[in-house]
Amino acid sequence: MTIISAPSAGREDGRPRRRRKAALTVLFWLFILPFLVWAVFRLGGWERGLLVQLFAFTPYVAAAAWAPAILALATRRWTVGAMAVVVAILLTSAVLPRAIPSRDRGPELGVQLNVMTSNMLFGGADAAAIVKLVSERDIDVLAVQEFTTEGKEALAQAGLGALLPYSSLADEPKADGSGLYSRHPITSPGAERNGGGFMQAYATLEVPGAGPVVVESAHPLAPYARSVLGQWRKDLLAEPRADQGGTPRILLGDFNATLDHAPMRELISRGYRDAADATGKGLIGTWGPYDGNPIPPVTIDHVLVDERIGVREVSVHPIPRSDHRAIVAALTVPAAG
Repeated sequence: MTIISAPSAGREDGRPRRRRKAALTVLFWLFILPFLVWAVFRLGGWERGLLVQLFAFTPYVAAAAWAPAILALATRRWTVGAMAVVVAILLTSAVLPRAIPSRDRGPELGVQLNVMTSNMLFGGADAAAIVKLVSERDIDVLAVQEFTTEGKEALAQAGLGALLPYSSLADEPKADGSGLYSRHPITSPGAERNGGGFMQAYATLEVPGAGPVVVESAHPLAPYARSVLGQWRKDLLAEPRADQGGTPRILLGDFNATLDHAPMRELISRGYRDAADATGKGLIGTWGPYDGNPIPPVTIDHVLVDERIGVREVSVHPIPRSDHRAIVAALTVPAAG
């Protein structure tokens, strides 16, 4: 007698399960791949084209990168989970230090100088709010960008001149203008148009009890289209170096770049420290949303200080009718010899 046995139900059911498991594993690898590519390009400083704008959102990507890592490990996909953890760690290591106060904030001894930068959004920002912040925070130097004649007049009417009577101003229509206001006397005031078309006002401060300090209101071109990315890089890298043998320098303003952009990191490496980064405030967004678009805030406004200048404290403040927040930094400049 020939006995024909029926196929094992377990074996039949096992193959579809294995296929489903393999398909899910492939999906996990595909889920991880964009984060891996992002990490490689970010750590290599290879942003190009659309990546330039996208890289401003790297802190959000670093946080999201932990999702596939947790899911893969929770489903016991150890190989793909291990790779996902490595990718998440790489991205996190690029951004997390900005939220941790640095031990090296520069000299603690010297003369305190409080500085502030504010982009006025075509001159329409709330001038009274800016002047109030200048008064409350005892600001010594205010840098403004997108500084128009209307914005200048509004600041004057709000009483800024009584607080900061010295100035170096280059007001122009739309977003092109720039200005500096100071509590202390200034010498060598002026302004220069960068390659992207924006004015950058500058001056040398004569701070009582301290040596001279050069301050400049920075506003490189924004990377708003592929056609301008070359000029965006040139503007950032054309910003003046901090000459350790010369007068200490402060660059503050709207840099249109975050610390996840290679040209911005290169600029800082030329003798500067980022004040917000040094104080653990480097992940606080300073721009966005813009024009009603729900853009997550990104950190494109900065206070860069010569390494001979110490950083005590940094705070970020919303300004009505502007898409940028103001940055206030308490600094320590070298005392007069």
